Amino acid sequence: MVRKIIHFDLDAFYCAVEEQRHSELEGLPFAVGGRPESRGVVSSCSYAARRFGVRSAMGMAQAVRLCPQLRILPPDMREYALVSRRVMEILHGMTPQVEQLSIDEAFLDVSERSEYASVLARKLQAQVEESLGLPSSLGVATNKLVAKIATDVGKAASSSGDYPRAIQVVPPRSEAEFLAPLPVEALWGVGPRTRERLSAIGILTVGDVVAASPDELGRRFGKLGRDLYRQAQGIDLRPVITEREAKSISQETTFAQDVVDSETLKRALRQQAAEVGARLQRSGLAARTVTLKVRWSDFTTRTRQVTAARPVHDGEEIGRIALDLLAAVRERGEAVRLIGVGGSGLVPAVRQMSIFDTADDAASIERAAQLRDAVKRLRTRFGEGAIKRGSEL
Repeated sequence: MVRKIIHFDLDAFYCAVEEQRHSELEGLPFAVGGRPESRGVVSSCSYAARRFGVRSAMGMAQAVRLCPQLRILPPDMREYALVSRRVMEILHGMTPQVEQLSIDEAFLDVSERSEYASVLARKLQAQVEESLGLPSSLGVATNKLVAKIATDVGKAASSSGDYPRAIQVVPPRSEAEFLAPLPVEALWGVGPRTRERLSAIGILTVGDVVAASPDELGRRFGKLGRDLYRQAQGIDLRPVITEREAKSISQETTFAQDVVDSETLKRALRQQAAEVGARLQRSGLAARTVTLKVRWSDFTTRTRQVTAARPVHDGEEIGRIALDLLAAVRERGEAVRLIGVGGSGLVPAVRQMSIFDTADDAASIERAAQLRDAVKRLRTRFGEGAIKRGSEL
């Protein structure tokens, strides 16, 4: 059966959310990120700012030089995560086969639906915009690789000067033809250094990869060379992996500027742990292992993990473990660029005690379950911010 894969990507997600909250920003050049005087970085920028050359991951000081009238907003990750969950609920309403890649991006496998994938893509785009006011771009193809590249091509082709709202469809059996004229860096795994090495042997486009000898690519680049030859033909057999099928569930945050304040790091970890716990519970899963990921200001990355005495799915308990790991790996005052927490070794969840209970009996387990259910109902009815732990305030 020919697969029908949709790649879904929210357009300038942080900026779109901020325009919803602050209507006066519409059409203005603005960016979400850190302050220029603090070595801040552009996390996202409006399309009006992009006309001045401002781009994501650019230093904010450079962005201000390019666009002196640029307005700068601090990122609100809590709000973005809340809106993201609402978007993902819409995606899951179309199919349970959803693989969330990040806060604003996902793959959907709609092969079991009878409608054309292009029709479903337009329906999904319209539903997200009508329900949440968020613009998105989508790529449609027979596999994940080509669908993702299709989204990028569709966005790049937009000349509206506003959110692209692109839908790019690659019909079955036209994958290689679609890819051939694209620059070789469109393929996964081709960064600046690999691009230079490929250019040195005359490979500039994806079509050039197909025309090359697969044996020669393998000899020069090893496994990457063989992967590139397969990708260039539009071949990708990887399935869409749902959270239930995933080997791990994680959340991480790259700060707009390096963070040295311990309370800020702890708050971020608790929020991430709560999200990981919520995703585990939605999938009926628990994690045997909790992992902490920290990236320092010099871009070195360290991970530390611990296997819990029993599988966990409670966000508070995951957060406690993550905080213990942070205390073990970080010296006081060390600047942190990225922090994240994840759970792996996923197994079906069973009811577990709260960390506040000490008696291992049925009554304490039942109280913990009732508390989680009550919190879930409140957040479902009144929103994520309706109830918080004191440590989050």
